[in-house]
Amino acid sequence: MSGVEIKMLHAGAITQVVRAVVPEFEKQTGHKVTLHRDTAGALTNLIAGGEQFDLALLTPGAIDKLTEQGKFVPGSRTNIARVGVGVVVKEGTPLPDISSVEAFKNALLKAKSVAYIDPHAGGSSGIYVAGLLEKLGIADAVNAKAKLIHGGAVATHIAKDVAELGVHQISEILPVKGIVMVGPLPKEIQNYTTYAAGVGANAKQADAARALIQAFVSPDNAAVIRSKGLEPVGA
Repeated sequence: MSGVEIKMLHAGAITQVVRAVVPEFEKQTGHKVTLHRDTAGALTNLIAGGEQFDLALLTPGAIDKLTEQGKFVPGSRTNIARVGVGVVVKEGTPLPDISSVEAFKNALLKAKSVAYIDPHAGGSSGIYVAGLLEKLGIADAVNAKAKLIHGGAVATHIAKDVAELGVHQISEILPVKGIVMVGPLPKEIQNYTTYAAGVGANAKQADAARALIQAFVSPDNAAVIRSKGLEPVGA
């Protein structure tokens, strides 16, 4: 049987899982997967605007909302993995103390500059960090020296000395060279974003898309998901 072309949209934080799972899937099935990456917010708007696709990896809430709008096949949503938020600094620089909420707060205040995803870009971590700064009562102080990142990985900008300290999803930190992940946020303020897959309502290759979803949730790929800084969550 000849392979087909699957068009898949995916959010940034699950990119490393996509890069690990898709090539093996293509090898085993003969299918070709065409990828389009953006923030969950930008992809949500794209899909709402009528973008044609076979498969999309977004947050469960986004898929559920778009399913109500007729953009996904009802009942096709399958949770894949979740990822927490971590702190990153440049390799060779002192590691700040983030062992408690108060220590993390002090680290943000002491840093000469802080980078995180611009919440207006629609990235899950940026929206959460912006709210967390408000909750901690340090939004004005930190945002006065903040470097808001509009796309890509915050860690890349830390490696280039754009900012001294960065806050981003762990799966977006680990692949970057020239940086050190200080650690995850303290558990009291940790935030996990779950990513799920759904089949497009107008998918041209719905069966192949479902097969790819099964590859993502296969127990054989659980170790791969963990190695990329995420946790498998199953269906």
